Amino acid sequence: MSEPRPTAVRHPLHCIVPPYLLRHLLESDDPAVREAALRSLLGSAALRAHRTALSALGPRVTAPTAGRRTIFDLRHRTTLTKAKIVRTEEGPASADASVNQAFDGLGATRDFYREVLQRDSIDGRGMRLDGYVHRGRAFNNAFWDGQEMIFGDGDGVLFTDFTGSLDVIAHELTHGVTQFTADLAYHGQSGALNESVSDVFGSVVKQWRLGQSAEAADWLIGAEIFTPGVGADALRSLKAPGTAYDTPQLGKDPQPDHMSGYVQLPDTEEDDNGGVHLNSGIPNKAFYLVATGIGGSSWEAPAHIWYAALRASEAATDFQHFADTTHVQAGLLYGVDGAQQRAVTAAWAGVGITISSPVAGPVGSPVGSPVGSPAGGA
Repeated sequence: MSEPRPTAVRHPLHCIVPPYLLRHLLESDDPAVREAALRSLLGSAALRAHRTALSALGPRVTAPTAGRRTIFDLRHRTTLTKAKIVRTEEGPASADASVNQAFDGLGATRDFYREVLQRDSIDGRGMRLDGYVHRGRAFNNAFWDGQEMIFGDGDGVLFTDFTGSLDVIAHELTHGVTQFTADLAYHGQSGALNESVSDVFGSVVKQWRLGQSAEAADWLIGAEIFTPGVGADALRSLKAPGTAYDTPQLGKDPQPDHMSGYVQLPDTEEDDNGGVHLNSGIPNKAFYLVATGIGGSSWEAPAHIWYAALRASEAATDFQHFADTTHVQAGLLYGVDGAQQRAVTAAWAGVGITISSPVAGPVGSPVGSPVGSPAGGA
């Protein structure tokens, strides 16, 4: 089965720090925090406008490079064309830690997709990987803009260098994978799935890199982007959504972990496109339950099931459809009513979603393959 190709649908900017958290920081007693939050929000708005213009031109077409990495230094500017190339595949390591961390994070994510899921870079066709470090001043975010990865340095008060978190890098690059596969529409449940898939593979890439089992992993996203004095665990927790932070500076993590807590919000940018960063906690928890229910390594059966389900999804896929698709793919990949499929059923039930597809699933071939077999590319 071939994957859907990107269309003229507008792809939004995908930032790791959600807008509601930055808006909360506008109420901080610390003027430096308020100023950095405002700068980050205004910067993100400008970048969204730029992203819309890029989308109108269609996807950038480049020669396959097997995921060749290039790191650029923006030198605290915001215009990408003024950036300087500071590291390539042929060059030595840099004296700048941000450059090396970005380079290594892009490489780890690329290697995961190639070695574990047999995917040739983000688009499945060898797309080059460009990273830009030191964007602006006190910029509290990192993002995938549809073509490249861009990192802020943080404000130094609450947030630090965003290149220091592998799961953040893998999260953002996975937005690119989603863009070139299901192209999940960025609002409501499909948008929350878009965010969740990035959280899932952000965590899986980190676990794969560290050789951690599902039981031993922390299941946190962005634990490294806070300064030591903040007292927050991370931006999000897949294991326990709603518990990643609870501090006077940041407020309390508002993610639900069950459909009973699903947050209904207007489909506007001010309301997080219908709560995409909030309700992603529900499928996040489902994946955690699948991984720990199956046991062993998350990048084995759980990741293959989720990747196959992503490739079999479409722009308007909602939670129920995605749950049903993971159930079907688990049966096709690992056997009908096997341990993996039963774990999928139990995991979705654990977040309030009942599988509605037949136990046997449809007759056909899986979109993807179990560990040790080709999983397909683009």
